[in-house]
Amino acid sequence: MALFPAEFERHRFDASGAQINYLRAGSGTPVLLLHGYPQTHACWHGVAPELARRHTVICPDLRGYGDSSKPQGLPDHSNYSKRVMAQDMVELMASLGFERFQLVGHDRGGRVAHRLAADHPQRVHTLTVLDISPTLKMFERTDMAFAKAYYHWFLMLQPPPLPEQMLAGRVPFNILGRVGRDEPDLGKFADEAVREYVRCFDDPAAIHASCEDYRAAGTIDLEHDRADRAAGRKLPMPVLALWGADGVVGSMFDCLADWREVADDVTGRALPCGHFVPEEAPAQTLAEVSAFFDKHPLEAA
Repeated sequence: MALFPAEFERHRFDASGAQINYLRAGSGTPVLLLHGYPQTHACWHGVAPELARRHTVICPDLRGYGDSSKPQGLPDHSNYSKRVMAQDMVELMASLGFERFQLVGHDRGGRVAHRLAADHPQRVHTLTVLDISPTLKMFERTDMAFAKAYYHWFLMLQPPPLPEQMLAGRVPFNILGRVGRDEPDLGKFADEAVREYVRCFDDPAAIHASCEDYRAAGTIDLEHDRADRAAGRKLPMPVLALWGADGVVGSMFDCLADWREVADDVTGRALPCGHFVPEEAPAQTLAEVSAFFDKHPLEAA
């Protein structure tokens, strides 16, 4: 059984530094959905079809993930910085004629979305982030409990090739259904989605690319975040923060307070799930996001 209805058409776009694979469906004002790790655009299968009834929905694979291209990481990890990954998305949306859009990101996609909103605020009408606090806040608040829960952050940012060698053959099951849990639970994940994640991470280049994503997060991304903080820059658009009531972010961070440090207008709440919000609680995610869009409608071009 296909994860997405037939009207979701697959396309490819040549961004400045990567080729981006994406799905498109629907009509109306544009919504860009950005996935997390260890996933692909497939994580939106329970949310995107309903959104496409009222919106033009774009579901890409981020640079380095899924069927998008996977450049070799640079010594400073800059080609996997969230700034560069966000630029891919700006170029993609501009190529489709969408100069302004609603933006939703989960996990790594939420970090790309945060940087996109910071670097290109004129493009982002609203920002929704799922189960993350800002990257700088999470690193600065790291303690033993967080390091144990998010051990993969600190493994994957180590120099190559050791993390790549240790993760080969283990992704996505190293993380999927495990974050914040004593025992892994894949009960909320569609079999087709899991098979898709397994297929994509069978490629050693995908393992390397995802490690580069995390290496950038612990180096160059923090430089960009600190520069924003030093300059007093805050996100001007409305921000919706949703997190899993049973997840690490919900138990170890004050998600709303954290986002209010970097944005002027923040609302949100916990949902009854763990970390993988779009797949564990798709109906609740859809309801919250749809209500947020209705509260802050984007005028058609």
